[in-house]
Amino acid sequence: MKVTLNPDKEVVKVVKDGLKAKNGYCPCRIEIIEDNKCMCKEFREQIADPDFEGYCHCMLYYKSK
Repeated sequence: MKVTLNPDKEVVKVVKDGLKAKNGYCPCRIEIIEDNKCMCKEFREQIADPDFEGYCHCMLYYKSK
């Protein structure tokens, strides 16, 4: 398993700027709750699934098998 940043530098910049503006909470989600703190609960659960391969919700991170 490997988790990497999205290779699209513009996506990474936009998401990181959004994270800064929201104090580390996912810029793609409305609720400011602990589950939405980057790296969000949804993606942590996806990482734990050995069969999952793909991007996190905001497309900042990619998990490969």
